[in-house]
This record gives sequence, structure tokens and C-alpha cells, in this order.
Amino acid sequence: MPAVDVPGSKSVTARALFLAAAADGVTTLVRPLRSDDTEGFAEGLGRLGYRVGRTPDTWQVDGRPQGPAVTEADVHCRDGATTARFLPTLAATGTGTYRFDASPQMRRRPLLPLTRALRDLGVDLRHEVREGHHPLTVTAAGVEGGEVTLDAGQSSQYLTALLLLGPLTRKGLRITVTDLVSVPYVEITIAMMRAFGVEVGREGNALVVPPGGYRATTYAVEPDASTASYFFAAAAVTGGEVTVPGLGEGALQGDLGFVDVLRCMGAQVEVGAQSTTVRGTGGLRGVTVNMRDISDTMPTLAAIAPFASGPVRIEDVANTRVKECDRLDACAENLRRLGVAVTTGPDWIEIQPAAAGGLAGAEIRSYGDHRIVMSFAVTGLRVPGISFDDPGCVRKTFPGFHEEFGALSAGL
Repeated sequence: MPAVDVPGSKSVTARALFLAAAADGVTTLVRPLRSDDTEGFAEGLGRLGYRVGRTPDTWQVDGRPQGPAVTEADVHCRDGATTARFLPTLAATGTGTYRFDASPQMRRRPLLPLTRALRDLGVDLRHEVREGHHPLTVTAAGVEGGEVTLDAGQSSQYLTALLLLGPLTRKGLRITVTDLVSVPYVEITIAMMRAFGVEVGREGNALVVPPGGYRATTYAVEPDASTASYFFAAAAVTGGEVTVPGLGEGALQGDLGFVDVLRCMGAQVEVGAQSTTVRGTGGLRGVTVNMRDISDTMPTLAAIAPFASGPVRIEDVANTRVKECDRLDACAENLRRLGVAVTTGPDWIEIQPAAAGGLAGAEIRSYGDHRIVMSFAVTGLRVPGISFDDPGCVRKTFPGFHEEFGALSAGL
């Protein structure tokens, strides 16, 4: 049975870097993800004056509860949404003027619900070109804290940024949430804050974060569940078997729930204490599934949907339209290029089974989105002649994806 060594979670690594930078003492991160996004986050911390020491398997971060070590900095957030949303929030806890910019792709992605909440908390923050988007400048003088209302219906990262900020404020935070997508990612944040010594309370639809800061620790980063979805899907569509060590019953990441979708479609799934195994059974059933809470795996399901015996309908994924690209439209367009009948709506996509003659190979348009490329690599296990206009964009989360996936497919 092929065991796949999936790199560390991007979501967990980004949160761990923020927590380590904010904690009192030196934190060691074990097996963090090394990718364009996380390297960009670490580089941003360096620009703000935090010391990040890196070896192949561990990163050490000298925490500064008082905020950045410099009073002026220019930070380029690359394509990283966590970098672009978390680092300005961290910078607000210090004293100085900090300017943030990002790639054209990240400049297009929304930021306003978070920056509006930060302004409500008294943070002096200015969008320089377009309201609600990068570039922006934070003129920091610490954050008092108090009560704030947040709409996190576009991205749970807005809420995560405020939760992470809470212990660094003078009074703590009480966050009332009016809408929320991708709830499991918030649960990751709360669990990780607990590991760094902070307990988040709940009062109705409000989250209460005490002041007092974080404690440094040694923190092991679990494998990335979103990345694991491509390997689990590969087993399901080929009739093979794949095991991912390090992702089991106690996993923090909600995206491991993707294997429950595969189970509904007919795959055999075993979630053990320390690993998860998926076995293909030679067939997949159509399914209608709400993926609001595991929307990063929507493209994975879309990419294998044509191999199901009936239609696959994915619902409540409007937030995938404001990711690295409009993922709903990107999946629909690429499936049509392969000869698949697809319909979409504001927050759903429905994919028909492949016609009797099978699918034709085509070049997949990536839109610079790593998840589109990795998802359609799975389709390529059953459809010869698939290529990509930008295969290298996988470096955002998994620089060695094509090599690892090629080795796996040879053994399936």
C-alpha cells in the first residue's frame, strides 16, 4: 500500500508562525511546510524584525510579545492570503509604520471585513489604491481591544486574524460574528491558541479572547489535509490504495472530511489513530454534497466527478469564487475542455458523468492556482493527454508535487 509523505499544513504553519512570533520565548516548529507561501510569511516576519532560524526540519522563532522589532518596514506578501491578512494584524500590535503589498493576484482578493474590524478597534490603517485591497499601510500604536463585530462570510481568515490578535491587545477581545464560512479553520486556530497557552471562550455567537499573551512551545505541524485530498482521490478513481501517515482521528484540519465524501461515493475509508487510508472499489457513485466547510477540496471533487456513475453536485461554495482564482468557473471551464457537461450557479456546480466515448485530453488553464493544477493531475490518471499551462504554480504549497504524484501514480 503506497504511503504518501504529505508536506506540512499550510494553514497550520502560517498560524504557528504568527503564534511563535507573538509568544514570550523561543518556539520550535517541527516539520513546517516549506513552500512559496510559508517562505513568504517567514520572510515577512524577518522584515518586521522577528528572528526566524530555519533548518530543513525545524524552524525556530524568537517571540516578541511587544510587536515588531523595527519601527518601519515594507513587506511583500507574495500570493499568500494568510501572509496578507495575518501580518498587518500582527504589525498593529507594535509601534511604527508598516507598509504591505502583494502580488497582482493577491491584490484582487478582498480584505475589507478584516481592515474594517481593525479600524473599529482603533487601528490607523489606510488602503493606498483601492479600498479593501492591498497595498495598505498600518500606523501602529498597539491595540486596546474591546468589542468588535465581524462578517467572516467570505473568509474565515478574517476571524482567525482577530482571534490571534486578541491576547496581544491590552483588554482582550469580544468578537461577535455575523456570518462565517469554513468553520473548521477557526477550530484549528482555537486549538492552536490553546497549545500556546490561551483559551478562547464562547458566549452565544461571540468569541471571547483574554489578554495576557502567548507562551512559547515546541509545536509539530501535521500534514496538509487539503493536499492529501489529491492522493486520496487518486486511490478512489484508480481502484488503488493510499495511506497518509500523520493524519488521523485527532487531526486539526477539517479538510480531512473530504474522505467522508469519497466514502459516500463508494470508496473504502479507514481513519485510524495516526493515519488515514482510502481504497478505490472500482466505481464511484454520484453525490450531492455541501462543501461550505471544506471548500478548498471542491476542485478535487470536481476533477474526479466525471468518473462517477451519476451527476455530482457541489453546493454552498460561493467563497471559492474569491480564492486564488474563481475556482467554480475555472473547474467548469477546464471540465468542458475535456468534454464534460457542467452547469454552475452563484454557489454551486453540477457535473455530469463522462460520455460513453470517454474524455479527450486538453491543456488545463491553471489561472496561477495551485489547487486547479493538483486537482486536474488526478483527472490525468484516467485521461491521457492532459497538460498544464503553468505546472510550476504548485510551489505555492507543494513544490515537489509533480514528482511525488508521479511516483504514486506509478504504484497505483
